[in-house]
Amino acid sequence: MSVGTVRVLLVDDQPLLRTGFRMILEAEQDVAVVGEAGDGLQAIEQVRALQPDVVLMDIRMPRMDGVEATRQITGPGRDGPAKVLVLTTFDLDEYVVEALRAGASGFLLKDAPAVELVQAIRVVAAGEAMLAPSITRRLLDKYADHLPSGEEPVPDMLNTLTEREVEVLKLVARGLSNAEIAADLFVSETTVKTHVGHVLTKLGLRDRVQAAVYAYESGLVRPGAQ
Repeated sequence: MSVGTVRVLLVDDQPLLRTGFRMILEAEQDVAVVGEAGDGLQAIEQVRALQPDVVLMDIRMPRMDGVEATRQITGPGRDGPAKVLVLTTFDLDEYVVEALRAGASGFLLKDAPAVELVQAIRVVAAGEAMLAPSITRRLLDKYADHLPSGEEPVPDMLNTLTEREVEVLKLVARGLSNAEIAADLFVSETTVKTHVGHVLTKLGLRDRVQAAVYAYESGLVRPGAQ
């Protein structure tokens, strides 16, 4: 296995699907499937043993589902490098919201083209979030009843952000890409990346997906707001 190769763990309770994913991924020179698991408990054991870079995680599985497994793999105090990319049958699935809250770096439909699967794994391995901006917005709007009503006080953590960082966080929550935020604020894309990095660091978040969820959960952004 060469330096720079992305190590992937496949987690799905259907062996046939795991085989299909393995065939797709092993055709890529920079991706290596290092193991498989049939449920969440096995996934946690395999992550500890194999130290993958990316875990391709199904949601609905026996013994332990993908949401709880994601929480245990990526939760506070976990120093491992593993990022979780959730697989789902439906693009608007309430479990996806829970998985993102649990620490997943994004999600992908199970019937996505092979090229999208490979690209998603590379993106997540690089530390980015794999979630189309429009889908971030649709997910959070659709499951607004899971989120605060707006009556709750804004968390003190938000007070650590500068005014510009708050602006950037709101735009991330609206589903804008770095390039779109840069155009909106009349700054460079590099400057936006710097602001996003500061927001993540100050709020203790992994990526822009968690930042978007945080913005809604904290009441900074209201579902349906422009």
